[in-house]
This record gives sequence, structure tokens and C-alpha cells, in this order.
Amino acid sequence: MKKIIKTDKAPAPIGPYNQAILAGNMLFVSGQVAINPATNEVVQGSIDVEANLVMNNIKAILEEAGFGFEHVVKTTIFLSDMGTFAKVNEIYGSFFIGNYPARETVQVSVLPKNLNVEISVIAYK
Repeated sequence: MKKIIKTDKAPAPIGPYNQAILAGNMLFVSGQVAINPATNEVVQGSIDVEANLVMNNIKAILEEAGFGFEHVVKTTIFLSDMGTFAKVNEIYGSFFIGNYPARETVQVSVLPKNLNVEISVIAYK
């Protein structure tokens, strides 16, 4: 079974993809960047602002599918500058209560819309 997950509480896709796909007991959430879901406008500011918005967009998608951060088993974090890692890690970690998922964090040369952080997750229930 494959089901498309879509919510207006997270940004609409900016390309040919979906916010998330539920496949059986697994939820695959597409990479989220700092786009305000109400306006679909890019929110550029401090890394704190971007990271919080990214995590809240992920939260909205998880909730739409009936999941929470406790169900996340894998994350990937893309940063435009590894120098922001500590701050992003702090904000990212505040959304989890123990039982952290597996993760990798990589620096990339450019992210969509020239933003500073993108995060994707896989959840299992």
C-alpha cells in the first residue's frame, strides 16, 4: 500500500514530488526547507529561524500521517555550512525525547532556494 501524505500545514512541494509517502508502516518525508506553509514564501534569517521552521514543517507532515518524532528512525541533514552544525543539532535534538534516530549530516554547496538547512526523515510505526 502506498499513500500520498499532504497537509497545508507544511509547504507545498516546489517540484515533482510529494511531502511524504506512507508505504505500509513506513513514512518517507521529503526534505524540508524553511518555507512558510501559510505563504509558501522562503524564510531566510538566522540558522535558528530556519532550523525551527524546518523541524516544525516535518512535525506537521508527521502528524498528518498519524506519526510523531518518536516514530522517526532515520534522518538526513544537509547544511550549506558545517559551521552551523552545533546550532542546528541543538534545535533538531529539542524535537526528540530520547531514542534518537540514526542520522547523517553533510555539507553541500547549495540547497534549494539558497537556504541553509534541509532535513528529511523516515519514520516507522
